[in-house]
Amino acid sequence: MWFFYLRPDAKWSNGDPVTAKDFVYSWHRLVDPVNHSPFAYFATLAGIKNAQKIINNELPIEKLGVEALDNHTLKVTLEQPAPYFLNLTSHFSFFPVNQKIIARYGQNWLTPTNLVGNGAFRLTERIAGEKIVLQPNRYYWDHKNTILTKVTFVPIKQNARAWQSYFAGDVVETEFLPEHLDSKLLQQIPDEFYLVGQLATYYYVFNTQKPPTDDRRVRRALTVSINRDVITNKILADGEKVAYRFIPDVIADFTPERGFYDGYGQKELDEQARVLLHLAGFSRHNPLKLSLVYNNSENNKKVAIAIASMWKRKLGAEITLVNQQWKTYNESRNSGHFNVLGAARFAEYNEPSSFLNVMVSSNRGNWAKFQNSDYDQIIAAAMMEKNIKNRNRFYNRAEKMVLTHAPIAPIYYYSRGYLIKSWLKGYPVNNPENVSYSHTLYVIKH
Repeated sequence: MWFFYLRPDAKWSNGDPVTAKDFVYSWHRLVDPVNHSPFAYFATLAGIKNAQKIINNELPIEKLGVEALDNHTLKVTLEQPAPYFLNLTSHFSFFPVNQKIIARYGQNWLTPTNLVGNGAFRLTERIAGEKIVLQPNRYYWDHKNTILTKVTFVPIKQNARAWQSYFAGDVVETEFLPEHLDSKLLQQIPDEFYLVGQLATYYYVFNTQKPPTDDRRVRRALTVSINRDVITNKILADGEKVAYRFIPDVIADFTPERGFYDGYGQKELDEQARVLLHLAGFSRHNPLKLSLVYNNSENNKKVAIAIASMWKRKLGAEITLVNQQWKTYNESRNSGHFNVLGAARFAEYNEPSSFLNVMVSSNRGNWAKFQNSDYDQIIAAAMMEKNIKNRNRFYNRAEKMVLTHAPIAPIYYYSRGYLIKSWLKGYPVNNPENVSYSHTLYVIKH
């Protein structure tokens, strides 16, 4: 059980007090099957008691493991320990909403005139596709430390336009995908450019239930023969980082131990790959043949062509590249109609289990169909462990099993670029969760 104690001075932007009952109402609303919330699964992910049964319409929402003990005390009951629970509650799906406002305005509760929040800013204007304008919430508990008097968000879909708007002075901060880096331009403004690692890994999935990738030796050979330095520095060349482990190096509460790749050069790894493939019964006269499926993306295509070339040159493998649109790709992924599949994992929360849980036998995202009871037990033990150091040991054991059995091949970690005017301060530029709050921002003389 968890107990949350609310600030007695916490208020909504209309002056109403924020109470524990607001959270109960909001979390009930999240899992209520009538609402069809696309984020309802976060309540299940958090392990809140009866969440999934309520979502499945098997129990009433009142059975959810959340209770207001008084106006300022919220009690949350979990079905089992979840070391990432507290981290996960910072997700916006768990933010409170004002029940009175929703009851009063119905579907119109989100309009600028009606919307009530409890953050440092309040919505004052919204023009679809053009801008969102915020101004300080005078009822916010820390209002005296809010520096900015107005914040305007401008939706820009095209990276090129975002750059143009930034250099024209129309926006003071913008994000962009690293594939659109202009290195010469960035050299002119080193104090305004930031490249931040994300909680995301691009990797290849091996179908462990279908020949030839049902053979661990084949999977290992394919994995170690990928020259990740070439992929990140020459093929992509956009700031992505080499990934030898599934868990990104920017994740919280994880200290990786020495891994399988440490101490080996690529030539040594390539030789190991050839030996493994030979032991699996493949040779130049009996070449390994398989298909590599990837979804329609220019970067994914470039990576697939490069890796297929590596496998051909180093191992004599014959690779059929299959480029699929998203719908067809999803069907192939979910049905297991592939040998090797390109995939990306973006963490829902900043904790190693957000990645390692994917390899648990029962996990829906286990597209490799990896079935290993020892691995499942290690992850289950980690979920029960409250001590971070002890949990770290379990996670390292699980990570080593992933490297040993090779149901997947991590390739690179994603990065995201930011352009921020040097006179705008308080922006959390090293935050891998990509979360920032206007309340912390301020402007210096320039």
